[in-house]
Amino acid sequence: MRRIGSDLKTWRLLRRLTIEQVANRAGVERRTVMNLEAGRKPTVDTLLRVSRALGVLDGLVESLDPYETDVGRLRADEALPIRVRPPRSVE
Repeated sequence: MRRIGSDLKTWRLLRRLTIEQVANRAGVERRTVMNLEAGRKPTVDTLLRVSRALGVLDGLVESLDPYETDVGRLRADEALPIRVRPPRSVE
């Protein structure tokens, strides 16, 4: 979380935005942005709101796309299992 918070802070500074401006755009409290930038366990909602306010939400969403990875591209034609069970232990 510290790395993500640090990266979001860097984005904020690159865009020449104050904490207050980001908080207003994200619809959160100033303290919430400060906590996020410090890596203090934000909610997913807060992370997404601040990412959108900084203009980096699309990149975040794309980074989570499994079909943009080597494994995802290799298995793109396979049917996904409905659920995955751990392998049975052999004793």
